[in-house]
Amino acid sequence: MSISMDAALGVHQYALGVRAERTRILASNLANIDTPGYKAKDIDFKDALKRIDTSLRNEGTINSSRLDLSSSMKYRVPMQPSIDGNTSELHIEQAAFSSNAMDFQTSLTFLKMKFSGLRTAIEGR
Repeated sequence: MSISMDAALGVHQYALGVRAERTRILASNLANIDTPGYKAKDIDFKDALKRIDTSLRNEGTINSSRLDLSSSMKYRVPMQPSIDGNTSELHIEQAAFSSNAMDFQTSLTFLKMKFSGLRTAIEGR
């Protein structure tokens, strides 16, 4: 009897991928904090997971190369507009990056527990 990783791990493996992509986007926002005209972006995490979950229900699996998050990407509206048109705000981006890093670690811990449970079941302990 084979174990389906999608069935065993569910949406959590894809959530980790979304968190990694969000880290890349937030890092880009931080790197361009002083770039005139730069438009800060972010991923709507809840929308991205909903799309992934819908695909899993309809197709049963997702090819990670097909994981398209562009429809869940949104431009950030600044609280304090800058004169040069840049919408990246240091304190907002740092807070989002920090929160995402903690969520990423939580997802990793959850997956570690899932794998540990699978290993225990396979070993018959």
